[in-house]
Amino acid sequence: MNEDGVDNPAFEPSSPEGAEHKRAALSAGRLGHPALSASCSLDPEEHLCGIGRFAPAALQVCNNPKGYLLFYSLLSVFQGIVVNGLVNVSISTIEKRYDLNSSLTGIISSGYDISFCLLCLFISFYGERGHKPRWLAFASFLIALGALVFCLPHFTAGPYIYGDKAEDTCPVNLAAIKNATCKPGLKKTELSNYFYVFLLGQLIMGAGGTPLYTLGTAFIDDSVPKHKSSVYIGIGYAMSLMGPAIGYVLGGQLLNIYVDFHRHPRHDITPEDPRWVGAWWVAFVACSFSTCLLVAPFSYFPKQLPGTHKIRAEKISEAHHGGADVQSEYGGRSLRDFLLTLWMLLRNPVLMCLVLAASMEACVATGFATFLPKFIENQFGYTSSYSATLGGLVLVPGAAVGQIISGILVSKLKLNCKSILKFIVLTCSVALGFNMVFLIAICGNTPFAGVSENYNGTGTLSNLTAPCNSHCRCLRSNYLPVCGTDGVQYFSACYAGCTSAVTIQDGSKVFTNCDCVVNPKSTIENIIYGATPGKCASNCTSLSLFLGFFFFTIVFTFMAVTPTTVAILRCVPERHRSFAMGVHMLFLRILGSIPGPILFGVSIDSTCTLWDIDKCGRKGSCWTYNNHRMAYMLVGISVIAKVISIIFTVTAVFIYNPPPEQLESSEKKEEAVTSVQL
Repeated sequence: MNEDGVDNPAFEPSSPEGAEHKRAALSAGRLGHPALSASCSLDPEEHLCGIGRFAPAALQVCNNPKGYLLFYSLLSVFQGIVVNGLVNVSISTIEKRYDLNSSLTGIISSGYDISFCLLCLFISFYGERGHKPRWLAFASFLIALGALVFCLPHFTAGPYIYGDKAEDTCPVNLAAIKNATCKPGLKKTELSNYFYVFLLGQLIMGAGGTPLYTLGTAFIDDSVPKHKSSVYIGIGYAMSLMGPAIGYVLGGQLLNIYVDFHRHPRHDITPEDPRWVGAWWVAFVACSFSTCLLVAPFSYFPKQLPGTHKIRAEKISEAHHGGADVQSEYGGRSLRDFLLTLWMLLRNPVLMCLVLAASMEACVATGFATFLPKFIENQFGYTSSYSATLGGLVLVPGAAVGQIISGILVSKLKLNCKSILKFIVLTCSVALGFNMVFLIAICGNTPFAGVSENYNGTGTLSNLTAPCNSHCRCLRSNYLPVCGTDGVQYFSACYAGCTSAVTIQDGSKVFTNCDCVVNPKSTIENIIYGATPGKCASNCTSLSLFLGFFFFTIVFTFMAVTPTTVAILRCVPERHRSFAMGVHMLFLRILGSIPGPILFGVSIDSTCTLWDIDKCGRKGSCWTYNNHRMAYMLVGISVIAKVISIIFTVTAVFIYNPPPEQLESSEKKEEAVTSVQL
């Protein structure tokens, strides 16, 4: 027992080491040595960094909030690389390699959120009074294991067989044309059974990500003074955004390497070939190994960092005061205590308003993150890879800047809970105004033969086939757009009636003898050509203006994220903060990040003007969209979600009622300031 009457084996007099440690601490206190007295505090809740008696001095360098934030940020980065970066950038490659349709890969993508939703309440409740850093050590192991399981199909499926090359021009020899036959039902092979392995990997990673944003965030708030927690949380959240950016860049580069480079390197197939499959699995192996290295550091952290007990004692509760029934706390770990605590949090109106507001914000943010590249590609006529790069250059820095700036402002201004709520209303209102940026970027569609143009009067709208290409028997599944010298875009060189292709000196290809292209008199190296690969250049010149305004849209949108987290942690009783974060993350996914991309996707699909339809009449992906309708749909969804978010936050401002002790403390401070002035 120590002076506080609490058992502490480290200072037990019966142990020679403990007695010696205690005498050293007491003598250090008498001698007034600040460093020794701080590191050898007799607070029973402060421990050294290590496991058991293994606590070398070198480890104590990281035994502080900054050291914890470092490893917390690293885990956030690796989690973001794998879950939000590599999985998203590899999903189309996985579809091609393992014969999966989009509905199955959609389930794979949602596997992480499904697992998160099922486990977050239980982990946040039972982990609240547990050893939070070791929960994060277990989370690191699960994320590493999930990444390894996700790439396991590559090592068990055998080498990739890519088949024969598909022709993209109109065949001259009509006898060589093979009529495609209709085979009802979805293509099903043994490779498609790997769907269950991919889903299992996502479920494991979802279980690993749950402690990170519930227990990990609450541990930061426990370990630093109240007005500094927003800075630490903002930095941690900003670092988590670096993961997807790194994942997209790393995964995109690896997709330019052949998938089986270590087995059967190929020279007769290039990344431009539709049959190409890149080395999607390499980054998963590297990230699995790297994340596994974080298990040991988190295992070494103590249950509470030095100084935590003192920090907690100095904090004044700002939990919403809504009556005795709301303020009552349940300290057990039984299922009954779990349900009673959950019911108590659900009855906290401030918490629920913030959770619902954050869910609306997440709905918009995830929708933008998913479909911004598609918007840029269709409005400005760039390739999908370049559009994704532009979107990433705006989304990631904007989100990081917004979260860090808001964290610093909340800390420097020392805002209380009610002031934070007003700050959230302000940032959301500014973001609402910037959302009108999509109206700036509205551009007309490029003329498209068979969609908006009628093949110079010889064909009809909504029909890609015309007399000039009817003999070609082109396949609508081979969407390889070309731009004719007449300024009209064609679905493919086949639909443009081009019967041959020529490679010029710079390595690029041009199509010649194009029956559908009017007056093909353009020449390259004395070659008369009718079309070039790729879409026609867009006449839209407002890209720089759009990206500039959209950057500020993202900044102000994410400026609400860190303050919302801080407000949620403050408006509930201290011992239920982790559980409150679990409730927050559950609603954030159920109402925000899961339905957000679905809502945006359905809205964008409603603007489609040309679908991929096979000979069986099955609808596939969309090839082209109505740019005007797409812009208005995105503005409408984002404005509605923002307005709902602001309404919930304003409601929280009016109904928030600070506890009586906070009011008394504020009154005493005002009296003290007045007496000093007098």
